[in-house]
Amino acid sequence: MPYKIVHEIELCIGCGTCVALCPKFWELKGNKAHLKGSKKIGKTEVLEISDKDLSCNKEAVANCPVQCISIKKI
Repeated sequence: MPYKIVHEIELCIGCGTCVALCPKFWELKGNKAHLKGSKKIGKTEVLEISDKDLSCNKEAVANCPVQCISIKKI
């Protein structure tokens, strides 16, 4: 089942937790984390992922101190 990761860029404090937990999908650029390969839609980044990529991204969601990352079923 496909999922969508949504990253609210303005809320991000650039702590790097998502990068440490899931470096295949996350990177730091300047003072913010960015979702690799995502589409920028307004003030968010959005990326579709499959079940196999869900685990580390769920960890990123659970450990983000400002909760600027969410995952939704499509």
